[in-house]
Amino acid sequence: MAIKRKYDDGCAAAHALDLVGDRWALLIVRELLLGPKRFTALRSSLPSISPNVLTQRLNDLEAASVLERRRLPPPAEVWVYELTDWGRELEPVILQLARWGVRSPAFLRGAPLGVDALLLSFKSMVVPERAKGCELSLELVFDQEMFHVALRRGRLDIGRGASNRPQAKISTDTATLLRLAYGKAPLDQAIESGRLRYTGQKAAIQEFLDLFALPETADACDSGASAATTTQSR
Repeated sequence: MAIKRKYDDGCAAAHALDLVGDRWALLIVRELLLGPKRFTALRSSLPSISPNVLTQRLNDLEAASVLERRRLPPPAEVWVYELTDWGRELEPVILQLARWGVRSPAFLRGAPLGVDALLLSFKSMVVPERAKGCELSLELVFDQEMFHVALRRGRLDIGRGASNRPQAKISTDTATLLRLAYGKAPLDQAIESGRLRYTGQKAAIQEFLDLFALPETADACDSGASAATTTQSR
């Protein structure tokens, strides 16, 4: 087994990278932020990782107290991986990395996303002004995976499992939801084509989709700032 390298730096940020800086580590954390998963589910969500590497990363993260392995009670009685309370504190770090990364000129917008990555992107890309004063409760279904979504007091919460009395239940795929939320594709068109099925209030679905917007790329923002500075200096 390869020796794990460390930075040997007194900075707490360097120590954090010692714990979660290895390849795949933060993506494993991302996949667990919305709730626990079995090993097979993690492999399915991260198809490019080998079983051996996944096992090693899970062992490392467990040893670092970022996650834990536990057995679900009956009738499930299966082993799952779950973030510790401290591990869940990485959520704002990952959300901010996503918001920073989407502004990269090299980032391919519209590329396919896994379910967890897409839903977590919503937490990164919600526009605060649009969320203010808005209250929503939805249930999202992707094949066999079910998630509850709630917007209260400007805070968007998403997690695995059914929603309690949702305003609407939505069944769709990640590509369709990606286009609806960020590409602003017409909701009626997705419904008519059968790519999105729902029960409940269609207006609540549209209100949810209108919450999100991608920030400008860094080069566009920088160019605008440079142009403004040039204009002011004249």
